Amino acid sequence: MCGIVGIVGDGIRAGRVLGECLRRLEYRGYDSVGVATISEGKIRVVKGAGKIDEVDARLCFSCLEGGVGIGHTRWATHGPPTDENAHPHVDCKGRIAVVHNGIIENYVELKSELERKGHVFRSQTDTEVVAHLIEENVSQGYEPFSAFKRSVSRLKGSYALAVLIQDTPDRIYFARKHSPLVIGIGDGRVFLASDIPAFLEYTRRVITLLDGELGYISRDTVYIERLNGEVVDPSSRVFTVDWTPESARREGYPHFMLKEIHEQPRVINDTVTGFGEDYEKGADLLHGSDTIFITAAGTSYHASLFFSLLTAKLAGRRVIPFISSEYESYAHIAGRGDVLLAVSQSGETIDTLMALRAFKARGCRVVSLTNVVGSVISRESDQAVYMKAGPEIGVAATKTFTTQLTALTWLASLVARRSGRLDEGDIRSIRERLRALPDLASEVIMKNEGWAKQMGRFMSVKSSAYYLSRGLGLPIALEGALKLKEVAYVHAEGYPAGESKHGPIALVEPGFPVIFVSIESYLEKKLLGNVEEMKARGAFTVGILPEGSELAERVEDRVIIPSRDELLLPVLSVIPLQLLAYYTAVERGADPDKPRNLAKTVTVE
Repeated sequence: MCGIVGIVGDGIRAGRVLGECLRRLEYRGYDSVGVATISEGKIRVVKGAGKIDEVDARLCFSCLEGGVGIGHTRWATHGPPTDENAHPHVDCKGRIAVVHNGIIENYVELKSELERKGHVFRSQTDTEVVAHLIEENVSQGYEPFSAFKRSVSRLKGSYALAVLIQDTPDRIYFARKHSPLVIGIGDGRVFLASDIPAFLEYTRRVITLLDGELGYISRDTVYIERLNGEVVDPSSRVFTVDWTPESARREGYPHFMLKEIHEQPRVINDTVTGFGEDYEKGADLLHGSDTIFITAAGTSYHASLFFSLLTAKLAGRRVIPFISSEYESYAHIAGRGDVLLAVSQSGETIDTLMALRAFKARGCRVVSLTNVVGSVISRESDQAVYMKAGPEIGVAATKTFTTQLTALTWLASLVARRSGRLDEGDIRSIRERLRALPDLASEVIMKNEGWAKQMGRFMSVKSSAYYLSRGLGLPIALEGALKLKEVAYVHAEGYPAGESKHGPIALVEPGFPVIFVSIESYLEKKLLGNVEEMKARGAFTVGILPEGSELAERVEDRVIIPSRDELLLPVLSVIPLQLLAYYTAVERGADPDKPRNLAKTVTVE
């Protein structure tokens, strides 16, 4: 959701490099783009509504001279996606340029104050107030960094900011609150970005900025301080990511989504072999709690629902799952002694972060599961646990979901061991069974890609579909429906199969697709009844079924998962549904990597 890049360096043409970096942030979602550089003491801005390639072809980013610059992809919040509302925004004299992610909540009051002082605004955005605030402070005699800090101290809301000030042409000023911002340290150049893949081509040495930090970068300096003036030693914060530029490229696949579906065997293996002390400590906290809450958004919420069901089954523990944006309805019932498990692939999801903070304010401990070491959610947790999915560029989560399921299966098993429901032999057995997942996932992909292409053609002309299941299969059905909606724009609903007769079945007519997911054998008799209910109304039924399922002969079409292990089936069963969503999107001519209106990392509430 919006993307920021910045670079200061010797011997580079910043406009060209910024364009490259912005293209690597396209997955975040955007509707306009812009770049500003400083050359010969002057700021020059080019920006416009549209995709990067369109705007670049029209305005030529690489024509901008100078080695210092900032760039932005905007996902509209305040004001429509127009040339005027695209970032960067400048002050009255064009001596200050600002790019911003997040929302300035008090911008109306600040804008009125500045207009009374004679400032003239050109856009409808909340961001433009920042440029004029800095201009106002500079005009009062403050040197640029002080003017920047005084301006940031007036802002309410969320922000990641990158700012050029003409009077200090070798610096980019930055600040963050609730919106992600990282620094990349290369040879003779320093980067600023919303996400690491933006500069992965140039460096893997990273500093993750924390909320309330601001400062500036120059060719040979990273200066960070907190809002209270405390200076931060940046050298203590540098870490090296093990991602490679190749891992963020398509490598011959037509889309990142398909590449990432095919990467699942490898990253599941990385996650299983990465089970370490962080999982043990996380399980200790969860086991020692009075009540376990778990929260997440979107696909990660489906993984969280799976954890709540599995932990109840394996450990006999009650786990309360809730969607992160609803945290205010749950935080007030939590207290000291409770633990919140916060799940976020990026570790930056704003709703999940706000839930985390609300629970901490109630005295709860927090365990997090994320994919990004050093992310704000992992830093603010009492215990961070990591899956190993690597960079995920496609907006629709695929490999991060299956690695979440894998990680949460292991975490639930460890809690069950501590509760006495499982013994050491059981734990060793579960770990060995999870080690089989990568090979089985490969087999599922290999055997079902053709089915998904064929079924995608059938689904591409449908206007709606149901995904039904029971027990541990319900989160998988919910995720399958979400994937179809996200990338193929076909209306789909996931439902508990038993609930379908309480309303949804009214829409079923001849040819209506209903996909059944079966995980637990003891629920198959009941699912069989639901299949017959749908067939009686003319539905076209499809089963995602384990080996030996008695439903296989009762549905019109089927995928047989090569396992009967109920701990592994959730991970394996979602893969055909991911492929089905992908090929339906392709058949309908949609771009599955950039679903309309969606962003990869949601950083506004």
